[in-house]
Amino acid sequence: MTLSLDEAAETLAAQPFSTLVGARLTAFTDGAATLTIPIRQELLQQHGFVHGGVLSYAADNALTFAAGSVLGPSIVTSGFSITYLRPAMGTALRAEATAVSSGRRQALCRCEIYADTENGPVLCAAAQGTASVIDLGRTGASA
Repeated sequence: MTLSLDEAAETLAAQPFSTLVGARLTAFTDGAATLTIPIRQELLQQHGFVHGGVLSYAADNALTFAAGSVLGPSIVTSGFSITYLRPAMGTALRAEATAVSSGRRQALCRCEIYADTENGPVLCAAAQGTASVIDLGRTGASA
């Protein structure tokens, strides 16, 4: 089942934590997704940089949405790794993810996270991860 950008955005909006950080899905196509988060005071750590947990959240969700664009909506992250390259500062975070390889039940995706600044985008982190199809009926989870 392929989702439209509007349907994928509704899925994101149904995640309370995504709403808390102000995340928006700004692109969603076959094999790719972009998640944008406005940088605000509440998302910073003690040195004034965006907290690493926010960067990890952005990577996790962007990777999973990219995977969902090829696997369908019943998926979860099965694992990911992230490398922080430089501090994130600016007006917004932009996590751009693409599906690199996919089968029927799992997709491998990569993500680059940029901080949008007045001097242009700055690459702050890179991540790679997998998402797997789940059977909601077998896990006991409710939709």
